[in-house]
Amino acid sequence: MQPTFKIGDKAVYPSQGVTEIISIDTMEISGMQQNFYVLRVLDTEKKIRIPVNKVNSVGLRSVISPEEVEEVYEILRERPEKFDQQTWNRRQRRYMEKIKTGSVYDVAEVLRDLYLLKYDKTLSFGEKKMLDMAQSLLVKELSIARRTGELEIERELEDIFADAIPEAELAAAAAE
Repeated sequence: MQPTFKIGDKAVYPSQGVTEIISIDTMEISGMQQNFYVLRVLDTEKKIRIPVNKVNSVGLRSVISPEEVEEVYEILRERPEKFDQQTWNRRQRRYMEKIKTGSVYDVAEVLRDLYLLKYDKTLSFGEKKMLDMAQSLLVKELSIARRTGELEIERELEDIFADAIPEAELAAAAAE
């Protein structure tokens, strides 16, 4: 079943994050009237127009529920046995594919894996950008789902990953 949105609703657009439905326009395409959602990506002026009948195929979905937030936190708390030993560009490609799915759970896995990997090895420039993107996408959606500020969500994420920071780094940080 295709989700329906109304003006003012928040929706998640894959790899762009949380958007707001700012209008529903009708346009004539090939002689046929077609309805479009006009989305504005939050905190930007970027606008996206998608046909109402293509919502599922582009991956537009509702923001997760407060109950689903806990499932995301469970994914973030998981600690994989070992890291993917593929080359950075293969990892990056796989992570980008996950982000493009639009699944909050896939984005959470990307954030977790890259966040933990950065304590094991130096991230490539592309991996650092992807870490930032995954964190931004996740923080925005979690803050809207929980109706709380982004700073609070960022602090919660830091707490979740605090046990992953090697002891030597904690001691060095405390000495600063």
